[in-house]
Amino acid sequence: MIRVMLVDDQTLVRQGVRSLLELAEGIAVVAEAADGQQAVEQVPKVKPDVLLMDMRMPVMSGLEALRALAAAGALPPAIILTTFDDDQLVLAGIKAGARGYLLKDVSLEQLVSAIQTVAAGGSLVQPAVTARLLSGLEGLQNVFHSLEQPDPLTERETEILRLMAGGFSNKEIANSLGVAEGTIKNHVSNILSKLGVRDRTRAVLRAFELKLV
Repeated sequence: MIRVMLVDDQTLVRQGVRSLLELAEGIAVVAEAADGQQAVEQVPKVKPDVLLMDMRMPVMSGLEALRALAAAGALPPAIILTTFDDDQLVLAGIKAGARGYLLKDVSLEQLVSAIQTVAAGGSLVQPAVTARLLSGLEGLQNVFHSLEQPDPLTERETEILRLMAGGFSNKEIANSLGVAEGTIKNHVSNILSKLGVRDRTRAVLRAFELKLV
């Protein structure tokens, strides 16, 4: 029996996923949490075989919860389950330790298969996400052909780049660092220029490639 824990701030979503998984043989939903903080508190006690984690939640996001659990050595095989088809969240979530990434429009069969896969030690993301990420990386290799040694980032720029990799907006980063949003926009512009890219997603991809975050 694969023991699953659901983490989503929408009660209806949790109830829906639970009802669906109850139809599947060999899977049992053993716990639920309404935000990342609850997940961080409950996971070490419940010790689920698989964690289904929403990404955008109040109190503590799914990404923050993944990072906190990983830092504590308590992260079980996790699948990001979200309505947002967001490259930056995919990258940040996988870097934080998630084994898989699925959009909430997947079928019960796909969800069950994903749970079984990660419970067995495998990993997965939806083909469309995988193809786009690979395409992005291929594009980056061409873009950076003449930029093997980008200009070094300042300590503040590196800090902002890490927050960008976490999927945070300029406004959220500004609030976090206690500065004006315009200041963050200037820093982001400098980061893109130094890395030789034209948008935030490519900057994050490039940062992972260079192990800057």
